[in-house]
Amino acid sequence: MQKSILITGCSSGIGLDAAHGMRARGWRVFASCRQQRDCDRLRAHGFESPRIDYTDTSSITSGLHQVLEATGGTLDALFNNGAHGLPGAVEDVPTDGLRLIFETNVFGWHELTRQVIPVMRAQEHGRIVQNSSVLGLVAFPWRGAYVATKYAIEGLTDTLRLELRDTNIKVVLIEPGPVTSKIRVNSIPVFERFIDWKNSALRQRYEDKLLKRLYESSGTDRFELPPSAVTAKLAHAVESKRPRARYYVTTPTYIAGYLRRILSTRTIDRILSDI
Repeated sequence: MQKSILITGCSSGIGLDAAHGMRARGWRVFASCRQQRDCDRLRAHGFESPRIDYTDTSSITSGLHQVLEATGGTLDALFNNGAHGLPGAVEDVPTDGLRLIFETNVFGWHELTRQVIPVMRAQEHGRIVQNSSVLGLVAFPWRGAYVATKYAIEGLTDTLRLELRDTNIKVVLIEPGPVTSKIRVNSIPVFERFIDWKNSALRQRYEDKLLKRLYESSGTDRFELPPSAVTAKLAHAVESKRPRARYYVTTPTYIAGYLRRILSTRTIDRILSDI
């Protein structure tokens, strides 16, 4: 029987590549998006595309229901991927902004995962794959809100893996670093909505560093990989008989994982403080 996978955040970048890549490998792909127009575009390309907005619990429930109706009540794999950033210094991130990014990057993932687990328990197998980040391993300046969500996902996923250890439901983290995507561009409206940088005590540092990085494309990062690098790890995570608990994707992720094991926090702070 053809295996099925639900992938979120498929409008572009990692999610879109994963949808195409997994379909090419013979999977039945349900490529969900937050906005209906993106779902319609994917349907025009032959995908089954339920609308799932992580900030809207009813869309999570109805989107998953569409998937289960189509498969007869089964789902072999879930890839939680949709997320967005909120650049800015931690002291300038209002609580409403932090709440919003947690709704999308954590609470929505948690809700969808909780709804999927009973399905996988009933069928006695499944794969839950969480797309984390190098920022789930180490913290970078100006990315505190995003870092906080990825640290939360790391903790929830590690705990879930332990709790499901006596089942045939495997729980996996993928840890990308710089991967070609629209996350920088997509974070601009969120930044402009929540960050009052002109009245910040750090205004000069915004002008010297963050604004240029946010608004001016500097081209491809020297360590940047295409989204297909993540898709390759996803394929191993859902097809291997013994998937790893974590899959590092880019050179910075391997370096961050290594440094976290061997260096003191003070030394890591010194290295990362000027990024």
